[in-house]
Amino acid sequence: MEHVIITIARHFGSGGKTIGQMLAKDLGIKCYEKEIIKMASEDSGINEALFNQADEKLKRTPLFFGKRSGEYKGKLISPDSEEFVSDHNLFNYQAKIIRELAARESCVIIGRAADYVLKDCPGRVSVFVHASKEYCVKQAIERRAYTGKDVEKFIEKTDKYRSDFYRYYTGQEWTDARNYDLCLNSERLGFEGTMDAIEAYIKVRFGKLPNE
Repeated sequence: MEHVIITIARHFGSGGKTIGQMLAKDLGIKCYEKEIIKMASEDSGINEALFNQADEKLKRTPLFFGKRSGEYKGKLISPDSEEFVSDHNLFNYQAKIIRELAARESCVIIGRAADYVLKDCPGRVSVFVHASKEYCVKQAIERRAYTGKDVEKFIEKTDKYRSDFYRYYTGQEWTDARNYDLCLNSERLGFEGTMDAIEAYIKVRFGKLPNE
């Protein structure tokens, strides 16, 4: 069986990350999120802090995304270039790691526009996990994902960043259902039910699960 790579994009508070971790555990495969940054740092020789700083800078400067296009083309920038540690090239190295993981093993990848990076990968299963604003707020509070006073504004800001990030690096809309194999409402299905729905899709499409 070829490798199956499940990419998960998600509304903040919808439980997408938790569902991805549950899915990976149930299938006996690895789940990657922030690990991708560490691996990209090791591969490129660029300090890991610069990757994290780039993310934080983009979160604080939403207008950055509207100034130019950074659509991912797959080409790395040479170390002797002034653009080697640019935000664009930092994403390129993360994309390189994502593609290497997909070639090497079945896995779950959370965020990082992995569905687009792997758009030509035959084993890619792209999932968008969403839920109502009220549900996401409730989950964020219950799971202590955010401890500030205005949870709703924080969720809106985080989802806007994810949407802008996705549009900037892919040229497409983050919430467009046509970009994904599955769009699942975790509020309706629950975490277990959402995981089961993803596994059912994989079984229908590939004939069996990665651990079978």
